[in-house]
Amino acid sequence: MPDLAVIVYPSEEQAEEMRRKLLQLQKEYLIELDDAAIAVNTGNGHVRLNQLLNPTAAGALSGSMWGLLLGALFLMPVAGLAIGAVSGVALGAASGAIGGALTDLGIDDNFMKELSQKLAPGHAALFLLIRKVSFEKVLEAIKGSGGEVIKASLDPEKEQALRDALAAAAPSDTSTGRSA
Repeated sequence: MPDLAVIVYPSEEQAEEMRRKLLQLQKEYLIELDDAAIAVNTGNGHVRLNQLLNPTAAGALSGSMWGLLLGALFLMPVAGLAIGAVSGVALGAASGAIGGALTDLGIDDNFMKELSQKLAPGHAALFLLIRKVSFEKVLEAIKGSGGEVIKASLDPEKEQALRDALAAAAPSDTSTGRSA
């Protein structure tokens, strides 16, 4: 079962920087994320979600492919293949988009919005759904990157280790004597 972690940052840019870092770690097979969404409190009572996966677009693409196939096979003989394919794609895209919009994959949108309503205006929350992780290596990679864990389903020791790693001083660059 995946673990949830919610980390708050003072800006959307900082949350996005952490998400990019984690996605890079995923390419290195150090972490496997089911979802990594950012919710920003816009300050006017609204929360804007920035998700990796758009279920409506995914559904439209899938529906388009099925519509093309079914339109080509059943709607018209060879001479009318183009007309059947176009109508099949349109029908498939529409049904796929509707199905995608009704399907909420990953972290529940309402949960993200409710939790993010409590943030200070302009602050952003990074919602992570973590399937697998090489915990020590990921903690070392994100050490000192800031952020505050406000919710996690990790066991207490791992949650505290995550808090400590985020709050730790950034690794220093010995060639310049400045923090990285």
